[in-house]
Amino acid sequence: MTQTTEFATRIDIPLEHRRTLIAMLNQQLADTFDLMSQAKQAHWNVKGPQFLELHELFDELAGRLAGFVDLLAERVTALGGTALGTARMAAAASRLPEYPTDITDGMSHVTALADRFAAYAQTTRQGIDLATSLNDQATADLMIEIVRAVDKDLWFLEAHLQG
Repeated sequence: MTQTTEFATRIDIPLEHRRTLIAMLNQQLADTFDLMSQAKQAHWNVKGPQFLELHELFDELAGRLAGFVDLLAERVTALGGTALGTARMAAAASRLPEYPTDITDGMSHVTALADRFAAYAQTTRQGIDLATSLNDQATADLMIEIVRAVDKDLWFLEAHLQG
């Protein structure tokens, strides 16, 4: 993903650092938007004995991710960048694997989402490290907020697979 437009800001982070942060945040934005849509895909298509519980869980996951989409996009623009957040942009840039369309079983959806949430948590932690190394505490804090919630959501997903 490339940054095409920069805007002046009084934020005291050097331009080269902001460019790096904007690129990382836009990548995370794409992954978040994609993960949100994958959770909705599971929400719409889950079947089986735990239908209602999983249908509601997947919708909660998607809703939480939607909030993170907004926070990430706003941080990009606060740093003087352009948020690259359309569905087409996200689809083209996401690092997550495509969601399988041939599953309906509840536990298959749980497994697919758990795999993606784990991958997303890993890249979010990398974003924390990058923001910290560039002395951007606000971006690091945002990424910490996200990974805290994602780790909890991953726990909820994995709990369905254990036992």
